[in-house]
Amino acid sequence: MAVDGIAELDHDRARRRGYPEAVFCQGKSPAQLRAIATALAERYAGVPAEDVPVTLFTRADAERAEAVLAVLPDAMHEPEAQLLAWPATPPRPTGGLVVVACAGTSDLPVAREAELTARYLGRRTELVVDVGVAGLHRILARTETLRSAAAVIVVAGMDGALPGVVAGLVSAPVVAVPTSVGYGAAFDGLAPLLTMLNACAPGVGVVNIDNGYGGGHLAAQIAAPRAD
Repeated sequence: MAVDGIAELDHDRARRRGYPEAVFCQGKSPAQLRAIATALAERYAGVPAEDVPVTLFTRADAERAEAVLAVLPDAMHEPEAQLLAWPATPPRPTGGLVVVACAGTSDLPVAREAELTARYLGRRTELVVDVGVAGLHRILARTETLRSAAAVIVVAGMDGALPGVVAGLVSAPVVAVPTSVGYGAAFDGLAPLLTMLNACAPGVGVVNIDNGYGGGHLAAQIAAPRAD
């Protein structure tokens, strides 16, 4: 569906791939986002909310979130994650559990984006906060939770060592999400990215810096129910 010459909404994606399209808000003007939100509202007018595929609006700062909410006031909005979801109610969870392990409180915005993405793509989720390697006992105390997951997302900045530690504790795939948190030598997330790419523990897949949406989406696919 063309939107005022600014977008081509892929309404068939949910049927084709099993997951709906997301709208990346960064770089779009508030007027463009209002037009996109209006097109969605018109497309699904009169359709019961449970039959409407969830659309995620990612990287939505306060101004852009306000533009979306002006058209879709009932959307879920999580300011810390800069994420909106419409309809607001997540789908009934299926498949396996996705656990999101967040190294530090400073990594929480990206971790929440990952966790909410997996939840709105239909997975049961659990967020484990402040379990970085500076206090190894903290992640070891959550081993039982980590081992109950079908996929584990590990979000970390600074040295980025946590995904390798977690991968050595669990049998599930680990999705590593580097963040731009850290002092100068972290190079805005490049240092943890390289650490994660060089993890010696097998079973670690890495997404881009601060890409909580990408990490959540990949984990949701990994934990999806399988046909017998």
